[in-house]
Amino acid sequence: MHAGNNASAAASPSTAAPNTLQPGTSQRDWAEMRPLASGGVTLLNAHFTQHRFERHSHETYSIGVTRSGVQTFECRGARHASLAGDVILFNPDEPHDGSRGTDAGFGYSILYVDAALVHALVADRAAGSPAGAAHYFKAPVVHDPQGALLLQRAVAAVAERQESLHGEERTAAAVQALLGRHGEVRVDWAQSLDAGRQRMALVREYLHAHFADDVTVQALATQAGLSRAHLTRAFTAAYGMAPHAYLNMVRIRQAQAALRQGNAVADVAAACGFADQSHLTRRFKGQVGMAPGRWLAQISGC
Repeated sequence: MHAGNNASAAASPSTAAPNTLQPGTSQRDWAEMRPLASGGVTLLNAHFTQHRFERHSHETYSIGVTRSGVQTFECRGARHASLAGDVILFNPDEPHDGSRGTDAGFGYSILYVDAALVHALVADRAAGSPAGAAHYFKAPVVHDPQGALLLQRAVAAVAERQESLHGEERTAAAVQALLGRHGEVRVDWAQSLDAGRQRMALVREYLHAHFADDVTVQALATQAGLSRAHLTRAFTAAYGMAPHAYLNMVRIRQAQAALRQGNAVADVAAACGFADQSHLTRRFKGQVGMAPGRWLAQISGC
C-alpha cells in the first residue's frame, strides 16, 4: 500500500488517528476501516503497538503493505516478519495471527477483496490462455517494490470519496499484477478429499451449523469418529487452527452479518454463542482490531 509520496500520504490517516483510538489501548493504537462504495473491497488503515490479533482468517483475499515498523504473524506453519515496504498476501480462509515485531509497533494498510471479484479478474487475465491464470498466492509476505507501489496506489484510490471507479481500477491493477508475479494455479484439495479430510470437513460443517451452541470436543470427535485428542490434532492440521479458534471465527462472521442487519450488540452476542456482550467485544477486537460498534459505524459509512 505504498503509492509514492503523495499516495502514501493519502493512505496514512495520521490526522484521523486520534478519532480512531480504541478504549484501553496505547495512544499510538488506532484503526480505520473504509468500504468501497461500489462494493467488493474494504480498506483498513491501522497502527498497533499493544494489540495482538487472535488466530483467524478472512473469507476475502487480504492484500496489504506494511507502512512502518515490523509486524509478525504465523501462517502456513511458520513465523513471518513483514518490514516496512513488504507486501502481505493472504488467500481466503488462510489462518494467521498478528502482532508487533518491535516495541515501536507497526503500521499497515490492507485491502480485503471479495473472492468473487478476484476470480473475475483472474478469468479476465486467463482469457485465451490454455494454462489459466494464478489465483492463489504462494507466499504470505514478499518484498516487491513495484507491487507495493501498485498497492499503495490502490489504497490511496479506495480512500478517496466519490471515486469508486478509480478505486476499482487501481485495485484490479494491483491484484492482477501481484497474482501474476506471486501466484500459482492450485487445485482445490476439497475436490479430491481423502477419508481423513472428509472427516474434518464434517467437523467444520458441524461448527458452522452449531456456532450458537456450547460445542464440546466430544461432540466434534463423535462427528469425526475419532478420539478427542486425535480430533484436535487432525482438525488443526487440516485447517491451520484449533477447533475452538475456528468456532470463534465462525461466530464473529455471524455476528458481523447480524450487526449489519441492525440487531443490537447484546442480542447478537446471545444469538451467536457468546456468554455476554463483553465476551463478544473481546473476541471481536481480537480478530477485527476494533470493537463491534466502531466496526459497524465505519463499515456502514456512518
